Amino acid sequence: MNFRDATILITGGNSGIGRGLAEALADLGAKIIITGRDKDRLDDVVQANPGMSAYELDVTSSLGINTFAAQVTTEHPELNAVIHNAGILAYESVLGGYDMETVEKVVLTNLIAPIGLTSALLPHLRAMPEAAIVTVSSGLAFVPLASASAYSASKAGMHSWSQSLRHELRSTNISVVEIAPPLVATELTPGQSRNPHAMPLDAFIEEAVGLLCADVTPEEVIVQRAIPQRTAERAGQFKKVFDLINPN
Repeated sequence: MNFRDATILITGGNSGIGRGLAEALADLGAKIIITGRDKDRLDDVVQANPGMSAYELDVTSSLGINTFAAQVTTEHPELNAVIHNAGILAYESVLGGYDMETVEKVVLTNLIAPIGLTSALLPHLRAMPEAAIVTVSSGLAFVPLASASAYSASKAGMHSWSQSLRHELRSTNISVVEIAPPLVATELTPGQSRNPHAMPLDAFIEEAVGLLCADVTPEEVIVQRAIPQRTAERAGQFKKVFDLINPN
């Protein structure tokens, strides 16, 4: 899959990792289409990046996803890649009582919505000479953050689904790539961009896009900072890494 020449849809492309990926891939020559719920932010990205297209989209609306998929493939018939980046993180405590409305929204946004959008786009992607579905999970898919258990579980689900999807599509023209970021300096949660332990956004984007655009399309994009989480269990280091992420 040549992402440099692709037409790529990026959900949640109006901020954070999504915007970073959008701008970096556009600089390499890709045509970029972004979605988000905040029209002002979408407008800011498009104004700063001539040639990009933007659509308001709530990925949690199944009706909205189907309508959007029909619209975007009609208006951009060359679309041949999607990056499922839109996601939310909420902190919760079982002892404090889960806010089930928030838990359901996290799982719906982070896992169910990408499955639904993939289903809606799949007939179009299968008709392209080459195509790609790129999922964005997290290092927390492999070693969870207990105070964000629903988020961690949704990203573990995204990893598992990516593996199944890759197997199901193995005989098609569609590559399936999983990006699993570490903690990155974005505003996914308030103040996260100022966390001294977070990987700078520009450094993450540079390394991740370099891996994504390798001569051989990878199954997983794991930057060096995320390798301890990705390899923790098979290296026999799960408890050590878990304790670092979840100090007493």
